[in-house]
Amino acid sequence: MRFELFVATRYLRAKRRQAFLGVITAISILGVAAGVASLIVALAINNGFRQDLQQRLLGSASHVSLLRVQSDGIKDWPPLLERLSHQPHVVAAAPAIYEQVLISRGPRARGAVLKGVIPAPEKRVSDLLSMVKIGSAEPLETTLSPADSNNGSAGSQLSSEAKTGGEGPSTGSGLAAGTTQATAADKTVRSTQDTSPDSLAEVQQRIAAMPPIVLGKDMADELGATVGSVVLVTSPQGELTPFGMVPKYSRFRVVGIFNSGFYDYDTSWALTRLSDAQRLFGLGDLISVIQFKIDEIYQADEVARELEQAAGHGFMATSWMEQNKALFRALRLERLVTFITIGLIVFVAALNILISLIMMVMEKTKDIAVLLSMGTRKSQVRRLFITQGVMIGLIGTAIGLVVGYLLSWVGAKYHLISLSPEVYSIDYVPFAPRLLDGVLVALVAVGISFVATMYPSWSATRILPAEALRYE
Repeated sequence: MRFELFVATRYLRAKRRQAFLGVITAISILGVAAGVASLIVALAINNGFRQDLQQRLLGSASHVSLLRVQSDGIKDWPPLLERLSHQPHVVAAAPAIYEQVLISRGPRARGAVLKGVIPAPEKRVSDLLSMVKIGSAEPLETTLSPADSNNGSAGSQLSSEAKTGGEGPSTGSGLAAGTTQATAADKTVRSTQDTSPDSLAEVQQRIAAMPPIVLGKDMADELGATVGSVVLVTSPQGELTPFGMVPKYSRFRVVGIFNSGFYDYDTSWALTRLSDAQRLFGLGDLISVIQFKIDEIYQADEVARELEQAAGHGFMATSWMEQNKALFRALRLERLVTFITIGLIVFVAALNILISLIMMVMEKTKDIAVLLSMGTRKSQVRRLFITQGVMIGLIGTAIGLVVGYLLSWVGAKYHLISLSPEVYSIDYVPFAPRLLDGVLVALVAVGISFVATMYPSWSATRILPAEALRYE
C-alpha cells in the first residue's frame, strides 16, 4: 500500500477523541451518496418518460412520410408506392389522406384531422387501428359496392385486386355485379315502400349504410359519442353550387374508439376508409401522403432523404424525428435542467468534504509537522489529503449508485408511484435506468470531490514544522 493511501485510511478511521471528525466524514459520504442516488433516479424517470413517449409516438405515426411539395396530392400512387416499398431499410408502406375537418354531434363540435386509410397496409406502418379499445376497426375493411369501384375508389380497387389475385375484373363479372346491384336496389325500393321512413328498422338500416369512422378517446368523450353514434363530418373545402360555395359534409357511423395514450392523437384524430375520405373531399383517386415504416428508426432522416431522391422532383419527405423535433428538444432540456438542479446536492456534499478536510488539517497540524520533519515531501502531504477526499467521494458514489439503481429497478418492476391516467395518459411513473447515466454521474461526483480537496491539501503543505512544534 502506498504511503499516502495508508495514512489517508488511518485518518478516515477517527479515534474516539476525534469522533466529531468521524461524524463530519460520515455526513460527507452520505451527502455524496444522496446526491448520486437522486440523480440516478431522476435521470431514470426522465428516460422512462422519453422512451414511453417515443414508443407511443412511433406506434401512432409512421417513421417517414412522403408528400408533394405543392400539396396538390399524389397521382398514380400505386406504382410509386410499389417502387418505393423496395427501397433499402423500408419495411412497409401505406397510402393515406390527411385533411382538416369539423366533426360535430348535436350541439357539440370540434376541429379534427380526418385520416383516410386502407386498413391492411395501415396496420403495417402504425398501430392506431390496433389500439381500438371500444368497438372494432373491422368495419373499415369492408368492401364497397361495385358502383363505388367504378368511381376510382382506391379501397375498392385494392379489394377487387386482392380477390382476383391482382388481375382486373372480367366483363362478365362486371355484368353480373351490375345485375346483382340492380336486383339489390329493386329489393331496397320495395322494402322502403313497404315500411315507413320513420320506422326503427328503416332508421337502423340508414345508419348501417353510413360510412364507418374511428374516433380518438378524448374526442369521443368531448363529443359524447359512443359506438353506434352518428357524427357529421364537414369539410372546409366545400363545393361550388348555384348558391355559391357550400361546405361539403357527410354523416359517419362511429364503429370504434382508439386510445393511443398520446394526447394530440386521442383528442383530434379520426380514421375512416380511404375511399370515403376521397369521396368527402372530392379528390378522386388522389392521396396526400405515402407512409413508410423502416427498420432503423434513428436513421429516419437519412432514409427520408433517400426516399425523396428516389421519388423524384416535386416530392419531399419528413421523418418522425423532424416532425417532433420541438418535443424531444424540450425533453433534452428538461433532462439537462434536472441534472444541474439535482447535481447541486453533490455540490453541497463537496462542501462537506471541503469542511471535513480543513478540520482534519487543523486537527493533524502536529502530525503533519512531524511527518515533514522526518523527511516527508510536501507533494506527498498534498496527495495524502487529496486521496482522503477522493476516497470519501468514491465511497459515497458507490453507495449512491447501488441505492439509485435499486430504487429505479424496484420502481420499474412494481410501479410504486401512481399517476392519474386522465392527466398523464399513463397510470404509473416509468423508470428506465441506463448504464451510461451511472458512468456520467459517477465521473461528475468523483470530479467534484477531487476539486473540493484542492484548498485543504494546499493549506496542509504550508505548515512549518518549527512553528507547529515550538510549544510541544
